[in-house]
Formats: sequence, C-alpha cells, structure tokens
Amino acid sequence: MNAQSVEDLPSAIDRALDGRSILVLPRTRDAAITEVAPSQWRGAGRAPALVLFTSGSTGTAKAVALSAEALTTSARATERSLAGPGDWHLSLPINHIAGFQVELRARLAGREPIRTTSATFTAGSFADEAQRLFARAGQRPTYTSLVPTQLHRILADERATLAAAKFDAILLGGSAISPALLERADARGLHIMRTYGMSETAGGCVYNGVPFDGVEITITESSTINLSGGVVADSYVEITAEGNIVPVDSPCLTTGANGDRTMHTSDLGRLDGGVLTVLGRADDIIVSGGTNVSPHALETGLLPTWQHHGIAEVLVTWVPDEEWGKLLVALVRIDGQTPADLTETMGSPREFARRLARLDHGMQGQLLPRLVFCVPEIPSRSIGKPDRQAAARLAAELAESAELAESAETDNS
Repeated sequence: MNAQSVEDLPSAIDRALDGRSILVLPRTRDAAITEVAPSQWRGAGRAPALVLFTSGSTGTAKAVALSAEALTTSARATERSLAGPGDWHLSLPINHIAGFQVELRARLAGREPIRTTSATFTAGSFADEAQRLFARAGQRPTYTSLVPTQLHRILADERATLAAAKFDAILLGGSAISPALLERADARGLHIMRTYGMSETAGGCVYNGVPFDGVEITITESSTINLSGGVVADSYVEITAEGNIVPVDSPCLTTGANGDRTMHTSDLGRLDGGVLTVLGRADDIIVSGGTNVSPHALETGLLPTWQHHGIAEVLVTWVPDEEWGKLLVALVRIDGQTPADLTETMGSPREFARRLARLDHGMQGQLLPRLVFCVPEIPSRSIGKPDRQAAARLAAELAESAELAESAETDNS
C-alpha cells in the first residue's frame, strides 16, 4: 500500500516495528512511501522493518534492510545520549535515515515532530517552526537534526540563530563539519552534537566522537573505520519486479560467527583515547603529483583561515593536468559580507588560489589548490552531503571556461 502523506508515517512505523509490514522508503524525497507484506521477504529469519536507499555519495545508491531492533536500539541510544525523550523538529527529507530517525524518535517519545512545510530549507521557516515547537513542548526537551549547509544558513540569520540556541540539542551530521562552523555555533550558544553514522548503522551511532553503548569502533590496517553492534543493518537487498525483497551479499556488511554485524566503511579515521576522528573517505583521496591528498583534511584545515576573508564554504576537487595528473581545485562559496581586500582583486582562478595560499593557514608543506573558483552553491546531494562527482564535473567546466577566457585575452593583447 502507499502512504498518502507524511502524516501517515507514524502508524506505518508502528506496523513495521510490530512485524506487520515492511516499510520501504523511496529513492527520492517526493516519491511515495510504500508498505509491503512480510511474506515478500526472501531472506532467512524475520523480515526487516525498513528498507531505504543510501545517498549514493560514492556511486549507485544501495537498498539497505534494517531490523526493528536496529532502529529502536539507535533511537533509544540517542535518547540516552541527550536529555531523554523529547519534542523533535524535522527539516530533513524522510527518505534518508537521518530524517526517518527523527520521525521514529518522535514516535517512540509519544508526540509527532513539527515538520517543515517549506519546499526548501530557509532560516525564516526554521525560526517559525522552532517557535511552534517551543510553544508546544512545555517542559519537555527540544531537539532538531541538521546538516552543515542548514546550520550555515541559520547562523547567517539573527532570528534563526536565537531560535537555534533554545534547542536542548542539535544533532549535526551528514557531511564533513568544519571547525570554523562549530566555533561560530558555540559562540552563539548552540548546543551541537556531532554525529557520525550512515544508513547501514541506522543513522548516527557515534556522538561527539564517542560510540553508543554496544557499538564497537575498529580502525583497520588501512586506517578505515569498521562499526559493529546492534545498530548495524541486516544486509543490502534488491527489490524485484514482483516486489520481493532479496538479500544481497556484500563485503561491506558482514556477520561474525557470534552473530555480530559489522559495517566496513570507506571512511578514514583514528581513535584517540576512545574518541573517533573521521578524516574523510579513502575513495575521495586525490593523487596529485604522486602525493595523496585528503580533500576533507584540506577543507577543514583551510576554512578556519579562509572564513576570515569571506569564504563560507569550501570543497576541494580536481581537474586533469598534464604535469600533476590531477590538479587540486577549490570551489568556494563567498559570504555576503566579504572583505574587499580579497575579493575585489581576486583576479584569475590561478591568482585567487595564490592569494589564498599566502594567508597564514598553518599548512606548510601541504599541497594546496592551484585554482579557486567562486560558486553560488557548493554541489551537494539532497541530504546535504557534498557531491564530489558533480564538483569534479563543475570544476572541469569552470577550468575550461577560464582557459578559453585567458586564451581570448592573450589573442586580443
């Protein structure tokens, strides 16, 4: 059956958790939520409660099957990590795990979330919805879940910032979080909880670097992160033309002899005293001139300095180059209050890169972007994760246009 609207979701969640149906979230945020009978499960054991699709940030989106136990274990662990059950604001798409978990936590807490009615996230709509939530909540804690792009927009608006500071906790995840953004939020009194997780772990399972009880983090010899525990998905699946749900074996999701499930991620990380730091994705590494460069590390290293010169966001990508193989490129979004000392004389993308490289960013010895392009928006997917494939395509187009412009200028000189 199709759920006609998001308001139907709470009762559909109840049926899925009770084993009366399998809830299938759509690939896109505007498509229908569906329920199928548990008899359409073709795997061993009990049917999953939820099937949803990954964001596809590293390629083709995969369908993930999560049990009722994994979902509720995650939701209850979140309550324990915060101030207990509370009232939730929902501004994320529910076809992604972060948005669905807001719906689930709200359902388990006994009150539906205040859902955004805006087609696109704006600081104004956030402030209005937050006030409705606070008026309803009474003495109950209030929570919301955001991605960094949304937090950027909130901090650029005074009324939205004041509203955000009233939440007992703001879960922040979905993509890399710059230290500069966290510093700005902290200075304005926002209670940020950094989350790390994915569809395959029923959402965030590491808060401020510390895993949920029952979640084990292992760093492999290749420095990638493995996550084990009760929040991990049962398997990847395929949905056949007949609507049957069939498990698919994958080395990314494994089950040990004792039944413990492990998600083998492509994320690079390190553990310091039991606290996890995520260093970016292994498959995002750019080899430039024979040197491995983590775009995530470069972005988080440069932004604290670049932000003082009007750059609100940065995404590092590459373009083909005869000398370097892959030439480092930065796409930057300029803040509206940009100091004139930098942007009025930014010059060509190559000159702009040289000017930024001369700033005191404390990254001596690190390869830096050789081209910097200003863009109105950083390429991202629907949940706010950076779209690095789209960024590489955009960088190639911008580099080609810049090269043509330079050639035309040379010909006319």
